[in-house]
Amino acid sequence: MRIKDKLPAYLRLARLDKPIGTLLLMWPCLIALWLAADGVPNLKVLLVFVLGVFVMRACGCIINDFADRKLDGHVERTKHRPLASGEISAKEALILFVVLGLSAFGLVLLLNPLVVKLSVVGIILTVIYPFTKRYTHMPQMFLGIVWSWSIPMAYAAQLGDVPTSAWWLFAANWCWTVAYDTMYAMVDRDDDLKIGIKSTAIMFGRHDRHIIALFQLAALACFIAAGWAADRGLLYALGIITFIGFGLYQQKLINGRERAPCFKAFLNNNLAGMVLFLFLGADFYFFS
Repeated sequence: MRIKDKLPAYLRLARLDKPIGTLLLMWPCLIALWLAADGVPNLKVLLVFVLGVFVMRACGCIINDFADRKLDGHVERTKHRPLASGEISAKEALILFVVLGLSAFGLVLLLNPLVVKLSVVGIILTVIYPFTKRYTHMPQMFLGIVWSWSIPMAYAAQLGDVPTSAWWLFAANWCWTVAYDTMYAMVDRDDDLKIGIKSTAIMFGRHDRHIIALFQLAALACFIAAGWAADRGLLYALGIITFIGFGLYQQKLINGRERAPCFKAFLNNNLAGMVLFLFLGADFYFFS
């Protein structure tokens, strides 16, 4: 079969048909760039990071599906993925991963040496993450590090170093990621228990909603601290209030622990991140 005949399967493997993960990775990255630049970031840096988010999210999906290729077929939500269904071979997936990984590395070579060094750590973390769910009930916590690694990279690209204030945003996104990815894991909890996949949704058990709420509150506190460190004003504060509203709505959705509402709660975090970024951008625009 020719490559062009498999193109739809390659696009699905890279999740280009499901941009939710890309968007959840994009919003904290953009927030970091705006905070680091004290307003609109350098155009070249912005373009590199936007493209990098798309490419690295695709890399993450490919290596995740490669690691789970023998397990995804047993999970209702993932049984039709290209590797699990046999549309694409493991070798083809690895080749695509290498091509996209080299493309991402080529992008960061346009930036300063510190960003290049941090990107190497980022790709290593990306490769390790899918295998953590075999050995620990806390893969969501490791994913929080992977998903937040663009934040120190953004500061390094814009400023040439990573100030202490950047780590408030890193902590905020880490807590937020653990919260929403646990919602995501609640969707697959029954299937994961059957096949031996570990997750925070399983580890938290009947306390899942309350622990998610604690992570949401911690994320909120760290987002406030990041805004305070950057001397942000009224519009950012309104964004924080809106973020609280999204969190309360998500708690309502996951209350019954049913698959569809839990997945809806997970998806709702895209709006939460987008609105927070838009309020931050407006705050810089009107009050800087």
